[in-house]
Amino acid sequence: MIDKEKLLQVIAQHLEGTDRFIVEVTVKAGNRIHVLMDADSGINIDHCVALTRHIESAFPREVEDYDLMVSSAGIDQPYRMLRQYVKNIGRQVEVQLTDATKIKGKLLKADPQGITLQRQVKVKGSAAVEENLEFSFDQIKQTKEIISFK
Repeated sequence: MIDKEKLLQVIAQHLEGTDRFIVEVTVKAGNRIHVLMDADSGINIDHCVALTRHIESAFPREVEDYDLMVSSAGIDQPYRMLRQYVKNIGRQVEVQLTDATKIKGKLLKADPQGITLQRQVKVKGSAAVEENLEFSFDQIKQTKEIISFK
């Protein structure tokens, strides 16, 4: 089985000096490898192909066979790390809290302590007002970007 730590080192070497970063790497039974990456400026297919080729050059299939999938952290997937929150500051997100409450708003801030959301609250008899809400990461079950076609 391919050693995950060696794999992470090979990936880090390839991504060094770029704005791309690893979100998650899994190595499952049968050497099924899935690499999920993101970038501050976005990921395209060429980035995925380049990383795939780099991994394949470091781990020849003649030595050990494996199934490799390199993909981007899709817009429909929840954020998994602080860097994803930071890169998406200013975007509309839906936060699901650990108590199952869902809150939609604009991501204003993200740091190691948590996030700040700004949402519109309708006040009876007057215009909507903006409200800032702060959440620590231990209160958050998942956060996803809201996809808008406006």
